[in-house]
Amino acid sequence: MTSENWFLKRAQMELAYFSFYSWLKQRQTGGAGVVLRFQHVRPAHMGLFQPHKPHEVTPRFLDRAIRALKRWKYDIVSMDEACHRALSPPMRTRFVALTFDGGYKDFVTNAFPILQKHNVPYALYLPTAFPDGLGEAWWLALEEMIARETRISLVMDRKERHFMIYKTQAKYELFEYLSEWLRAMLPADRSFAIKDLCTRYSTDMEALSRDAWMNWDDLARVAADPNATIGSATVNYPALSSLRDVDAQREIAMGKAVTQTAFHRDVKHFAYPFGDRTSFRRQHVVMTQEEGFASAASTIGGVIEPLGRTNLYALPRIAWDGREGSIRMLRVWLSGFTFDPVRPTRNNPLRRQAAASS
Repeated sequence: MTSENWFLKRAQMELAYFSFYSWLKQRQTGGAGVVLRFQHVRPAHMGLFQPHKPHEVTPRFLDRAIRALKRWKYDIVSMDEACHRALSPPMRTRFVALTFDGGYKDFVTNAFPILQKHNVPYALYLPTAFPDGLGEAWWLALEEMIARETRISLVMDRKERHFMIYKTQAKYELFEYLSEWLRAMLPADRSFAIKDLCTRYSTDMEALSRDAWMNWDDLARVAADPNATIGSATVNYPALSSLRDVDAQREIAMGKAVTQTAFHRDVKHFAYPFGDRTSFRRQHVVMTQEEGFASAASTIGGVIEPLGRTNLYALPRIAWDGREGSIRMLRVWLSGFTFDPVRPTRNNPLRRQAAASS
């Protein structure tokens, strides 16, 4: 999202709050509740280039948000209960389900103690290659090299391309452009491309991946919490739309099987990697149903409707934007006043340049 779009959205939400439109919207939509999606929970840090800032919140914000949800009389429920309420008649109180994607180390360090203190249920969606140190966190490697370098060269479509990134805005544009390019690749091609970049720019992707994720001992601590629901997010965390159907089916099935074996429990809930409209398709929705999951969560915004009006296999979630720290804005988002963000690279000048030269 561009800075202009962000400020416009912020102004719209402030207007919705102070004009009471969000309360009217909540009464109008009549949603049973919402599923909140978080990714990183870690202290704020300094730096002009923070491409993952929208996907992180501070521990203090998480603590304040849970306190506010209790004060506003929301029922904080497990994913099992969220699915039950999505199929049931409306209740007098709305619910919120807390979900965390990725299985990052900062969850056990920062989020886990807060969730335990408040004694609330939550779900953690895990890609199983990463606790073993086998996952390739290409997005972290990309962030590190772009942050450090002033020029990036790489081979794209059999051509050597060069990008000057002295300015922060240029770094953001390149990160968005290359992220979209890498995410759409077949796994083998993406692995080759990111490893080539890491070699060129002395980036240790394996160490980044190991340091950023919980190991199995960390996960065992979390899984021992009776409030924890451990869900699956495939093995290697690919955008399913980038895979052949047989490979997507294998990722979904193997992710579930490994998670069930590791924790000796039935795994009933799934989250699509990345989760936006470009990352999965109708056939993947069918695959999650056939695999026996009770739900499959997206990152497409929206509220959960009662009486089965929400598709549990394309479950909407409100992905909290870490650039927003206002609790009153949380109340606006819970009302259903939100929208599906357009992927920022659609307006990226690098993408327009590539289209013009093709």
